[in-house]
Amino acid sequence: MNKEASAVETHELFDYINDPLNAQQVKEVLGDTLIQEPEERALPDNRQQLILDRIFNHQSLPAKKFKHRVPGWVKLAAAILLFVLPGIYFLKNNNPKLAALSAINKPKQIDVQPGGNKAILTLGDGSKIVLDSAQNGLLAHQGNTKIVKSANGHINYDQTAKGNTTAIYNTMTTPRGGKYDLQLSDGTKVWLNASSSITYPIAFSGTERRVTITGEAYFEVAKNKEMPFKINVNGQEEVQVLGTHFNIMAYSDEAAVKTTLLEGSVKIVKDKLTSMLKPGQQAQLTTDGKLSVTDDADINAVMAWKNGQTLFVNEDIKTIMRQISRWYDIDVEYQGEMPTRLFTGGISRESNLSILLKVLELNKIHFKMAGKKLIVTP
Repeated sequence: MNKEASAVETHELFDYINDPLNAQQVKEVLGDTLIQEPEERALPDNRQQLILDRIFNHQSLPAKKFKHRVPGWVKLAAAILLFVLPGIYFLKNNNPKLAALSAINKPKQIDVQPGGNKAILTLGDGSKIVLDSAQNGLLAHQGNTKIVKSANGHINYDQTAKGNTTAIYNTMTTPRGGKYDLQLSDGTKVWLNASSSITYPIAFSGTERRVTITGEAYFEVAKNKEMPFKINVNGQEEVQVLGTHFNIMAYSDEAAVKTTLLEGSVKIVKDKLTSMLKPGQQAQLTTDGKLSVTDDADINAVMAWKNGQTLFVNEDIKTIMRQISRWYDIDVEYQGEMPTRLFTGGISRESNLSILLKVLELNKIHFKMAGKKLIVTP
């Protein structure tokens, strides 16, 4: 319905529509006129367009069907990605068929609320502001810069007059189970994932704009050819940009720092190693100092956290659990030998932990909770 589906996503939709197992469900929504026998389904391209036209013009669909029940594939078409509330689609062992799970909303003993907007702002004088409980409006006035919390919870740095205030640095830190976003004084927008931080001057001057991050952050850098934007990552890697959109994932418990470019260009610098990225590419700097570039980064997976989703694409259970631990603010313990198979799937980030665990349990992974510790068994 957003008309943003990629070719792969459109193919998944029609795979679902054309699957004989879903014929009755599809017929209820599309009616008889667009449903064909299996041997005919590969024929007309115009049939696909007719179906898409009917989806886009949803008022032409049977009113009762939409009033009482929206089938999963229609929700998939509307949402574009694999995320539907409260439905979840999960691909088991890289199976390309989407499986709608119907039992996920049942009450469960293990339940933890998802994370939300939580962060602490440390000012240049060392004082701290708990942002999730701070009132909207002016938070502080440092040098020539006002720090304002807007009605939608964003933090903005407004420089009221020219002046050299770059010696004043602030740090925004998100805990486990937290996220936050801010706009720097130059107009650059930054989104922080859970367990992350960014340190930055309250106003930029001189020949460059420089910040430091830990954890994961997404940047939309304001263009300024006279002042390149530079990011120190964990005190090791440097990312140099002029104006661009990109994501950096640099958690200390991950095997590599991953910088993924969505728009523009960035230069990765590590000692004598350098790499210039193009949109769609991802640079990976491993813990042993090796730098490599992937040409076909999964942008949907990279940007899922910022877009309110939890998404795993060909990930093992321990990688999944690290992400869960950060967002739900829990510890994880493993008992027994974990399976080596890979999982792909997704869920809204607003969902309780029990819903996500139900998906994994259907894939023969088991859990029990002891306080804030999640015990995982095969």
